[in-house]
Amino acid sequence: MSPSTITGINNLPVREKREIYARMIPPALNDFFNLPENYIDQDGNDLLSFTYSPGSPSVEMVLKHQIGFPDPIQYGHLTDTINGQIHVLLYILNDPASPRFNVDQLPDGQKTVFGTKKRNIDAEMAALEAGLAPGQVRRGLRMLSKAIVSFEKFITSLKQDIYFVEPLYYHNAAIFEKYGFAYQKGRKLMERIQSGFSQGGDLLQKLDPSNLFRPPHAASSIRLRSWALHDDILGEPFSEITMYKYVGKSADVRTCTACNW
Repeated sequence: MSPSTITGINNLPVREKREIYARMIPPALNDFFNLPENYIDQDGNDLLSFTYSPGSPSVEMVLKHQIGFPDPIQYGHLTDTINGQIHVLLYILNDPASPRFNVDQLPDGQKTVFGTKKRNIDAEMAALEAGLAPGQVRRGLRMLSKAIVSFEKFITSLKQDIYFVEPLYYHNAAIFEKYGFAYQKGRKLMERIQSGFSQGGDLLQKLDPSNLFRPPHAASSIRLRSWALHDDILGEPFSEITMYKYVGKSADVRTCTACNW
């Protein structure tokens, strides 16, 4: 029988594991970067790498468009839930042609965990002004819709019909809502944030024209709300949010209203 979990896939031979996990890569990504069919470049370098081991319930996938480039074009960190369902801990699509902002590290090289543990303020200010959201080191590829289609085909191939995601930032959760995700945990926090940025709300009163991360117009912007929350305007971390989606279905949940990107 074919495996239905990350643990099951990881118990397979390397060639079979690779083939199954590669189903997560959207064909549009292959076409855009003209990637070789087996992800081995003309010099024999492997553009697709994994961190997994037999018996492990997790996998990290890294796809690069060229060897030696510092950032992947696609990254995914997946794990099994206690019920054997798929949980996406982190998913990234980077545009390698865009400028890089070192929000993920301090000047001395210390890791910031994408700004969730420590902050490189100068890099964050530059990223914000360049139109990026918190945690982004580069502009995205604008392929999320295509990536979700491929990911759901991967989920279906495991004979599953639901999967979970862990939005790292407010803007991630708001975007996932638009793609049909619902909340297993954290909807009340999202609604509290919406209330806080609405007329008469407490977060609206904390916006400050002298603070780049909390401009007055942040209330009507998903991206700028996310920066203000990253700047601790809420007084507590944006965390403990888990969302889920049934394959091919939309939950039609909207906690962030009257907001542009």
